[in-house]
Amino acid sequence: MSGFDSSLFDAQLEEFTSEQLDQLDQIVSRYKGKPGALIPVLEQVQDICGYLPVALQKRIADGLNLPVANVYGVVTFYSFFTMVPRGKHVIRVCLGTACYVRGGQRILGKIIEQLKIQPGECTEDRNFSLETVRCLGACGLAPVVVIDDDTHGQVKPAKLEALLAKYN
Repeated sequence: MSGFDSSLFDAQLEEFTSEQLDQLDQIVSRYKGKPGALIPVLEQVQDICGYLPVALQKRIADGLNLPVANVYGVVTFYSFFTMVPRGKHVIRVCLGTACYVRGGQRILGKIIEQLKIQPGECTEDRNFSLETVRCLGACGLAPVVVIDDDTHGQVKPAKLEALLAKYN
């Protein structure tokens, strides 16, 4: 590509440790040439690096001899892959009907106020990511907040600060 500035990718890669990049390269070399390798490679790399920015996608594509567009297409198609950093702890606030009626929006507002992030964002220290979901299937516990794999029911705005402190 003429006029292509690889320094943009290099800058993205600087965020990752040499150990993380070495692990990425080892994963890619284990799967190189195997059919159906892309998704397992992406899963493992995301586990190691936390997310899949374009620079990592390019490195994976180059290592697997795939077009970057193929890698990008898979990353953007499947919701379990992310191109933005996720926090160590992922907070999911239910805004389904039962949770919404019982104060889910107030809970979300309080979390936004406390963490100073919007849904889809990550705190500066990367301790928390915030997401909203339409239903967690725990309507009897509304309003519901899930942090990592822990389900918290009948959450009250006044108790949020203490709840979040458990994950610091």
